[in-house]
Amino acid sequence: MSDTRVTVVIPAKDEEGLIGEIIESVRPYADEVLVVDGHSRDRTRDIALEHGARVIQDNGRGKGEALRLSIDAATTGIVVFIDADGSHDPKDIPALVAPIKADQADMVIGSRGKGGSDELHGTLEQFIRYSGSQLIMLAINYRWNVRLTDSQNGFRAIRRDVGSQLGLTSNLTTIEQEMLMKARKRATASAKSPATNTSVVGGRRKWWSGSCGSRTSGRSSAT
Repeated sequence: MSDTRVTVVIPAKDEEGLIGEIIESVRPYADEVLVVDGHSRDRTRDIALEHGARVIQDNGRGKGEALRLSIDAATTGIVVFIDADGSHDPKDIPALVAPIKADQADMVIGSRGKGGSDELHGTLEQFIRYSGSQLIMLAINYRWNVRLTDSQNGFRAIRRDVGSQLGLTSNLTTIEQEMLMKARKRATASAKSPATNTSVVGGRRKWWSGSCGSRTSGRSSAT
């Protein structure tokens, strides 16, 4: 692809305690840092601006809308989505975007199953949530005859032109499933990338170390 620059998108609402740290942590891997503010009632927007991020505001409809707006607003060829609560490790970004830069994939989703997640050995609530996402993933695998290892992780990268062409409509967190299934239907090329997923305790991030190597998976939109 011709434009291999990266915009890191951080959807955020009332994250004044961490947003500055998250911005500084992703900066080494980003040509542009874009914060989509969900009408925060605290200083999230001001702090993001103080740390040099570009800030836009969504229309208050949910995470899905924030991601859709960010794809249109990004000024680079690759868009990376990362949560504002510190649950994703920015050090995984280079491996996440590598298959796209190498023109081997159009979309890459970080795999908690390959990279590690505290939901695998955390509380009962975390286990139930992770088990539910696995059931959805199995259904997608069966429907599309693919072998995904994670279908709902919000930590993902996509070519901006591809994202713009998918016709995404969801305003909620179901945007991740919609993105995957529409990309699969479009026969978008994708890759697997192990990613570290962690919990947040007391408003502070808790990142665990973990490898993040990319694996290509042909011309299907799977991770």
